[in-house]
Amino acid sequence: MFSKILIANRGEIAMRILRACRRLDVAAVVAYSEADRDSLAVQLADEAICVGPAEARRSYLAAPQILSAAIVTGCDAIHPGYGFISEDDTFAEMTRAHGLTFIGPPAEVLERFASKAGTRQLLARHGLPTIPGSKGMLRDDDQAIAEADRVGYPVLIKPSAGGGGKGMRMVRSARELQQALTICRSEAQAAFGDDSLYLEKWLEDNRHVEVQVVVDRYGNGVHVGERDCSVQRRHQKLIEEAPTPALAPEARQRLADQAIGAVVGAGYENVGTLEFLVDAQGSTYFIEINSRIQVEHPVTEVISGLDLVVEQIRIAAGEPLGYGQADIQLRGHAIEFRINAEDVADDFRPQAGTVEGYLPPGGPGVRMDSHLYSGYEVPPFYDSLLGKLIVWGPDRATAIARARVALDELVVDGLRTNLPFHRAILSNAAFLEGNFTTNLLDRVGGAAFVAAAS
Repeated sequence: MFSKILIANRGEIAMRILRACRRLDVAAVVAYSEADRDSLAVQLADEAICVGPAEARRSYLAAPQILSAAIVTGCDAIHPGYGFISEDDTFAEMTRAHGLTFIGPPAEVLERFASKAGTRQLLARHGLPTIPGSKGMLRDDDQAIAEADRVGYPVLIKPSAGGGGKGMRMVRSARELQQALTICRSEAQAAFGDDSLYLEKWLEDNRHVEVQVVVDRYGNGVHVGERDCSVQRRHQKLIEEAPTPALAPEARQRLADQAIGAVVGAGYENVGTLEFLVDAQGSTYFIEINSRIQVEHPVTEVISGLDLVVEQIRIAAGEPLGYGQADIQLRGHAIEFRINAEDVADDFRPQAGTVEGYLPPGGPGVRMDSHLYSGYEVPPFYDSLLGKLIVWGPDRATAIARARVALDELVVDGLRTNLPFHRAILSNAAFLEGNFTTNLLDRVGGAAFVAAAS
């Protein structure tokens, strides 16, 4: 096991990794930007070191500063969290070249799965059905138009790197496509340092379902069930739950078995997530793999009892999995609500400011992952995520009932959040029935949801 880990991230995921280090009795150093000097992770870490100014490009995305921070503080491993450098195969190789361990898939595995278009082709060869799309990355606008004509509109523009809905646009015509390509390239370059794009056929009225996998370096792997991430705003997830209401138990089992078989066969390693779309007929299509821990991982943790961040660290340290598929027992139903600093009434416009009061909820089956505290200054430079409320119940109805109470108890004063939306969706008939798709919110807007529930 490692002796000291550098946490190269911020916010709630920095706190989550810090807690995993505590559980393993491993010292933790938090790398922070000048804007995060007073963050909770910095205050609670064994050590903290500034890696640059507020701009992510000069701090959390700056490989030389992060590597230097790890070396000067005597760390033997770096945990990148999610986003930023978490799927950067070049950084993972640089880490190894400096005698350190990258906590995640090794550089050669990240490189193998780096291209989303290439990964579709790779895993299709290992038995996963995929959505029709462009053949490789788009060289220019002319090729994009030709590929869209071949696939058929509507199509989804997607970035090769990263996630979180950045650089993604659904378009219904060649004119929309040309306008959107420039925007998507710019967003992808700013967010991930890579403006490569590709196309996928857009499925109307689809569900977004993903399978959690854990694989050690010796080829032992398990799946930890699936999650439903269909409540989204412009391709950004807002609510996740497990198991999915979209599939019958037999179909869920078949999907999970296909997923773990494909990634083990393709040589994946560490914790990862395979994302699928489910069409109106119940057919599933693989779209991408996230070679990192995901924001929504607590949903899987609370129904399985598995600490996925600890598993990341153990596997990166070379430990064998130590358990098999029969040991994974999934129990009950869990729902996660992403609490963001956003103004729902103003098209979810991001907010910044001082948290004047913070009171997390409690009670049976309630978990709150957050970096907030009263007096904390939310900076305007990063993602708007303030925390995640996760509720568990023996069944979906109980989880929803507990969610209503927990959302009413949760207090974040001083800036606008998306709490009104979360409270409102728990009275939405489609959500309560489990009969919703990824365009549920985009059809009416968040403000309409809140107004309808008032």
